[in-house]
Amino acid sequence: MTVAPVFFRRLLGRGTAKKGLTFGQKVADGLAALIGSWRFIIAQTIILAAWVALNAFGFAHFDMYPFILLNLFLSFQAAYATPILLMSQNRQAEIDRSTLNEDLETDRAEATDILAIKAALAEILLRLPPKE
Repeated sequence: MTVAPVFFRRLLGRGTAKKGLTFGQKVADGLAALIGSWRFIIAQTIILAAWVALNAFGFAHFDMYPFILLNLFLSFQAAYATPILLMSQNRQAEIDRSTLNEDLETDRAEATDILAIKAALAEILLRLPPKE
């Protein structure tokens, strides 16, 4: 098994509770999970440190100081990562709103049930004989 299929399975969230999502939503959620992980931050830090070390002190001088090519790559990453993260965040906000609306309806139904129980208890108290 190669690394690429495993990466894409994780990225698309196979085997998770993402059954009703479109391909784009799965990719956005997978990338958001990847970019927001410590593994990604550590890997990117190592890559950036290696890039700077190779170009500043090493034998490969393909991107001399001030590292214009590195800046270009990081700009591309930011330009693509930001909208993808926002798509995932907006979808999660929709899920949160839906959950809150369901909770509100449940709370309202429970409030009417509590009022009915209080009325029944008040009626029971009225039927009890007075204490002597």
